[in-house]
Amino acid sequence: MAKRDYYEILGVQRNASAEDIKKAYRKQAMQHHPDRNPDDTSAEQKFKEANEAYDVLKDEQKRAAYDRFGHDAFEAGGTHPGRPGAGDFTGFADIFDEMFGDFGFRGDPGRGSAGRGSDLRYNLEVTLEEAFHGKQAEIRVPTLAPCTTCKGSGAAPGKGPVACTTCHGAGKVRAQQGFFTIERTCPACHGVGRVIEDPCTACHGVGRVQKEKKLSVTIPAGVEDGTRIRLAGEGEAGLRGGPAGDLYLFISTRPHRFFRRQGPHLACQVPIPMTTAALGGAIEVPTIDGTRARVTIPSGTQTGRQFRLKGKGMPGLRVGGRGDMYIDATVETPVNLTKHQQELLREFAKTGNPKKTSPASEGFLDKVKELWDDLRD
Repeated sequence: MAKRDYYEILGVQRNASAEDIKKAYRKQAMQHHPDRNPDDTSAEQKFKEANEAYDVLKDEQKRAAYDRFGHDAFEAGGTHPGRPGAGDFTGFADIFDEMFGDFGFRGDPGRGSAGRGSDLRYNLEVTLEEAFHGKQAEIRVPTLAPCTTCKGSGAAPGKGPVACTTCHGAGKVRAQQGFFTIERTCPACHGVGRVIEDPCTACHGVGRVQKEKKLSVTIPAGVEDGTRIRLAGEGEAGLRGGPAGDLYLFISTRPHRFFRRQGPHLACQVPIPMTTAALGGAIEVPTIDGTRARVTIPSGTQTGRQFRLKGKGMPGLRVGGRGDMYIDATVETPVNLTKHQQELLREFAKTGNPKKTSPASEGFLDKVKELWDDLRD
């Protein structure tokens, strides 16, 4: 059967730019990747065709040869060991590294290799109280786990990988193209040197299956918003017995109705009755550990004054000890006064000396008068 045109496979015009070819290949590879379509043999075939097409068209010299001679440019040499392999995943690896390399998450190096499993991310939200005390959390993570039928080998029970007959176990093949001898990854075994002739029917030779994993994780006391916890080996299982990836927990803290967190410290805003602020007294405030703390309010306290309760904040995640708790006072103006209370306040206003009882407001009025005088001059 005649081979399909490489441009047609990727869905691009013959004059497409290198960037357009890369975008088209990325779309095809992600859509037809075998791990996304485990039971669809046609998807696997399309994925192999896309890899073969991209392997040629991404290389300027190979593309020029293909544009001039078509598929015949790579058919010399009998068994064609050097032509683009139908299952060669080097193109996909390039794209995958480009997409995810900056995050430190490693992808599958190829369906035929014993590659490391992908790292996983899990977002976990905790309350401020849970961040204070720490907790043991049960989480469920959808992942790829080793196939229990073949124990991760990818081969049918009682079977195993055998040496690749194309490269004789070397993982690489050589081909003569004009005056050059090119060494490249074996297209049959993808560089492993072994192939599975009788794949496991449960995992289709991949060595892993989709599964939901239950984990019990310890959230340490004092954990902060944005903390990352690494669980080694709890990511996706590797391909065909390869090492598992890691699981990263990203912690976020739910906003609290009373406290605001500032690193190891806590802050809260507390309304204080006008009489207590004027005459002095004491108030009780809740703390994050579930107890109450008594705060002495000196006479003449103004809105914005801050009180510090040492050691009543959050535990230090790395340095130990506890932070402090800061109370921002807000003086509350009386409302719903009775006539008698209103009369008492009027009497207070008449008998008091404003410059002594309200120095801030009187000082402000003096500055305003000076400003008006300057404007008139």
